[in-house]
Amino acid sequence: MTVLLEETVPGGGHASLIVKRGQSLCITDIRGGANVSVMMVNAAEKSERLNLPDSLKCQHTAKLTTGHCLYSDMGRVLAAIVADTCGWHDSIGGVSNAQEVFERYGAGRYQELRNGFYRNGTDNLLVEMSKWGLDVSDLLMTLNLFSRIDVTSDGALAFVPGNSKAGDYVELYAPMNTLVVLTAIQHPLDPHPEYSPKPVKLELKESHPEVAEICRTACEENVRGFINTERFFL
Repeated sequence: MTVLLEETVPGGGHASLIVKRGQSLCITDIRGGANVSVMMVNAAEKSERLNLPDSLKCQHTAKLTTGHCLYSDMGRVLAAIVADTCGWHDSIGGVSNAQEVFERYGAGRYQELRNGFYRNGTDNLLVEMSKWGLDVSDLLMTLNLFSRIDVTSDGALAFVPGNSKAGDYVELYAPMNTLVVLTAIQHPLDPHPEYSPKPVKLELKESHPEVAEICRTACEENVRGFINTERFFL
């Protein structure tokens, strides 16, 4: 596949791009232990957004990995996970905000640390969203790539350290024009005592619909989801 764009998002950084229909976005954990909080919307109609509860419910899973689709609130497939060496990505933990980062890691102000100041996921996403005419009212649920959260028998959420190793990657195929907004920031439930978000590499590639067959044919719901998506382009 032809690589159209390659860039590194530093730890604490953020990025956004439109992954056009027929393209794939590969995200690689460079050092291990990364977390990437991701939002997705229909690039042509930004009121259509990623719906993680529906994505889990219609595919009868709480574990997103190869073969699964990421659905919009209109029942269309915003992205399909066509490759994944990590094996588990968190869909329930959310994204950090300024207060959480302050309470866990301290002040970390720009005045003392300059470009090393402590960032948070919510503000990072809002910076990128503003580039596309979106604001805080458009902020929605996020998928946390490379992170795993287990639910204990008493209903508590437990962060699983070491879920992603250096070189692990996930590849997302876009069957529609999908705006992806992301930030490489620590998971809000990560117990590590230091502020140390890890960098990731982005590769945008020309792809082919055949790579998504593993997702399309995974279940009857996905067959219908791809049909709904294709009807959007008739």
